[in-house]
Formats: sequence, C-alpha cells, structure tokens
Amino acid sequence: MSMIRAVNVSKAFGERKVLKSVSLDIAQMEVVCIIGPSGAGKSTFLHCLKHLEKIDEGQIYIEDKLLFDCDKGVNRVKMSSPERASAMMEVGMVFQSFNLFQHKTALENVMLAPVHVRKIPVNEARRRAEALLERVGLAGFMNDFPSRLSGGQQQRVAIARALAMEPKIMLFDEPTSALDPELVGEVLSVMQNLALGGMTMLVVTHEMGFAREAASRIVFMHDGVILETGKPEDIFTNPQNERARQFLQREL
Repeated sequence: MSMIRAVNVSKAFGERKVLKSVSLDIAQMEVVCIIGPSGAGKSTFLHCLKHLEKIDEGQIYIEDKLLFDCDKGVNRVKMSSPERASAMMEVGMVFQSFNLFQHKTALENVMLAPVHVRKIPVNEARRRAEALLERVGLAGFMNDFPSRLSGGQQQRVAIARALAMEPKIMLFDEPTSALDPELVGEVLSVMQNLALGGMTMLVVTHEMGFAREAASRIVFMHDGVILETGKPEDIFTNPQNERARQFLQREL
C-alpha cells in the first residue's frame, strides 16, 4: 500500500512555476530523501503534501485515499473538512524552524496537540509525551522552556511533538539547516532511529551522509522536476543525470 502518493502535482507562485508535474509514490516503512539545489521545489513539494500550500494541478493520496484532485487550483474531491483533516493527521511534519511555544515547557509543547486536537485525556497525553521525550534523549529536560534548550534540543522536542499525534508518515523539511554544525548529529541520530524503527519518512535534506545511510531511495529534484530516483548506492556512486552528477560533485 502507498502511504503517500503524488501524481502530476504542479504549483506556481504567480508566474513562477515551482513544481512541474511531480509524481512520487512512497511505500509503507520506506525512507525517501529528496536532494537537490536550493530553489528546486523540494520544500514546496512537502508543504503541498501536508496541505500547507494548495496545489494547482494533480492528485494527492494518503494511504490510497484520494484527498486532492485539482484542476486550475480547484479541488474536485468532495469530502467534508473533518474527514480531510482526519486523513491529514496521519501526516506529521518537522520544519527547518522549531516553532515551539516559548511560554510552554518541552513537555507542554508535546502534550498540546494530542489534548486539544485528538482529545486524549491529559494524564494519558502526559504519559505519552514523557515517553517520547525520553525516546529523543530529553528525559532530563521535560520541564525546561525552549529558551533554555539548545537548537538541537528544540528540534528534538519538535520531532517528539510531531510524533505525539501518532502519524503514520513523517515529513522532514531540512530539519538540521538552522542548527550549528555540532548540533546536527543529535537530530540526525533521532531520525535514523525512527527510520530503523519502521517509520515511513520523506526527508528533504542537504545532509548527504544521512541520505546515504538512512534512505531506502534517493530523489533528485531540479527546477521543479524529479530528474532521477534510485537506491543510494546508485545515485551517489553513479548518477545517470548530468545535473545530478554536477550537484553531487559539489556536495560530496
């Protein structure tokens, strides 16, 4: 079963076409890393999958359920807002910036959505949040406010917060790009453990080492188009597309 699937997805901002008929199918437990130069449309693609941006053309499926079938920006799928929102809750997302509530502790940040969106009882939400913060290595920081945490710690809280909604698919939009180099490893370690645990993941990243080690498939995007896709060992050692080859020569 496909966990998330895009078919001929296009998106423009004014006259600028950012995505041009992008199609991608991600299977259960697959870890797909999207690489490519800045401005390739990678982050926009993730935002469209999470419905943070409306697509102009194409279809988006979550667990083989068609949620969006758009023509000239109009969605032809007739579905109630609660039904669509429920389906979208299966997709968690972690962004470049942490977006934590500064007036709430790490524990409160992780508890918030399960209590208010999924209507989980407070005591149960607290138990789950504590377990998740322990899982990402922050057992000793649950009652700290974001201002007392490093960037890497804040991003790990953000990952725990996304996991607290119990999504079946996780999207990561360059989750280490805002971090100092010495903090990158602690976040990538958490992501690698998620991958090893069987989480379905779609990751936009510039961390080629992580992509090589954790991904089951690499997707190379350039100028709003997927130019090449394949296993890490094939993409990194013998890319077939000339633009992909040029990009990797600069990055590796």
